[in-house]
This record gives sequence, C-alpha cells and structure tokens, in this order.
Amino acid sequence: QAKPLSISRLMFSLLSLHWALLQLGQAFPSTSDYLQRGWQRLLEEGEGCSECQPEECPMPRGCLAGTVRDACDCCWECANLEGQICDLDNTNHFYGKCGEHLECRLDAGDLRHGEVPEPQCACLSHLALCGSDGKTYAQICRFLEAAHAHPDANLTVAHEGPCESEPQITSPPYDTWNITGQDVIFGCEVFAYPMASIEWRKDGMEMLLPGDDPHISVQFRGGPQKYEVTGWLQIQGVRVTDEGTYRCFARNRVGEVVAVASLTVFTPDQLNLTDFSLPKPRVPPEDYGESEEDYY
Repeated sequence: QAKPLSISRLMFSLLSLHWALLQLGQAFPSTSDYLQRGWQRLLEEGEGCSECQPEECPMPRGCLAGTVRDACDCCWECANLEGQICDLDNTNHFYGKCGEHLECRLDAGDLRHGEVPEPQCACLSHLALCGSDGKTYAQICRFLEAAHAHPDANLTVAHEGPCESEPQITSPPYDTWNITGQDVIFGCEVFAYPMASIEWRKDGMEMLLPGDDPHISVQFRGGPQKYEVTGWLQIQGVRVTDEGTYRCFARNRVGEVVAVASLTVFTPDQLNLTDFSLPKPRVPPEDYGESEEDYY
C-alpha cells in the first residue's frame, strides 16, 4: 500500500501547485499561459496517456502559429509563437512545441549579459515576403501569424522579397524651436522598396538643401531597419532667418511622400520677456509609424 500512497501524495502535490499557479496567473497574466499549460501536462503525465480517442479532443482555436500534437501524440493544441518559451528537446512536456517554420533555440545574447538563457521559438527564415494583401512581412513566421489571424482573407505569398510600394515615412521630422546660435537637427526615417531617395527643402526656397549655405548640412545612411533609409538636416548656429517650414521628400519609382516640420527661432532677449510662452509642437498625423508592425 506504500506505492499507491506515494502516488496519491504526488498527485496531491501537483494539484496544489496547479491551484497556486492559477492564483499566480491571475496576478501575472503574461506568465500564466506558459506555466499553466506546462503544469497541466505534468498532471496528465501523472495519470499516464490513456487510449487516444480523437473525438473527445477539444478543438484548439486562435492558433496563430498553427497546431501540434500534445504530449500523448493524440490531440491537437496551439503551437508556440515566435519569441515564446519552448521545450528545448523538441518534446511537448512543459512549455510546448514551436509552430511551423520555427525552432527552439537558446539565446546566446543572454549569456553575454550574465543572464540565464531561456529557450525560445525562433523563425528559421529571415527573408522578407510580399503578401497578397500588398503588405511586406519580415519573414514567413510573421506572414503565417497574419494568415492564421485572418483565415477568411485567404492570404497567400505573392512573391519572395518585399512588396513594391511608394515610400512610407516611419519616423517624420518634428516641430522644434531653439535660440539663435544653437544647433538644430531634423530627422526623417523612410521605408520603401525599391529604396527611396530623400530630399530636404525649405518653403520659399527653390533650391534643394543644403544649397551653398555652409551652416546647413544634409546626411544620409541606410537603416535602422532593412529597406529603410534615414536622412538628417542639420543647421549649425541657427539664425532668425532660418525660421520657417522644412519638408522631407521621399520618392522612388512607385511614388512620393512628404513630411513637414516647422522651426521657430528666438533671440535671448525674447526668452527674458515675462509674458513669453513657448510654442506648442504640432502633433504628427496618427498614420505615421502604422506600418512598423508590418515591416521590421
């Protein structure tokens, strides 16, 4: 009778831990999905795998990474998404298996920072894709998430590589002010395929900046993300005559977009006035940066 007693104690301990986990999950919802599912598997393992009866299996829903077999290789359940914790030995005993086009890896970057690495699902591909919806997806795993989230859309891969589209300004220049003699910098980040070119202009001036003005300079570099380019307009030792509206133009063979920002220049005497108030910055349109999720 010692053996049944020990099994009963084990089951009681697991049930107690399961109940405590449920309480923890209510306080920390972000951790409950992983751990609750893992403890449920341990409870089921304590009972052993019974004869598989597929008709009694619950139907998994909302599985953005697809479905995988459970630990008993009987029922289907949701696979783990990119970035979620997983079972490194490719089993399905605690955290679960990764979905299609994903594999469980240890993040070596955690070791460099003195942290204990956690196995996470990582996408096997880093090749961008163009969807039939005209959106660019960073890789196949992001595409599949969108396809599973909207099954009625019948989303398909149009072709490898990003979709051709007019530039989209992911980070526009912002309204600013400064005092004469100080430096001012405007920035403009653009996503586009084919890659975009960036030009800077000031309202009231026909020539492109910097022109022949030695205290104005323009710089460009690729990034910060793939298929992006960033441009800066720097005004050194700003003058009152530099005040005005500046425009960032981004264009490729598909189209052109523009973002606007204003510069207000004050003198030290103006700042010393008792009734002086700083200008309120203009809020950029909400559609700036909307595409960040679709890309990188």
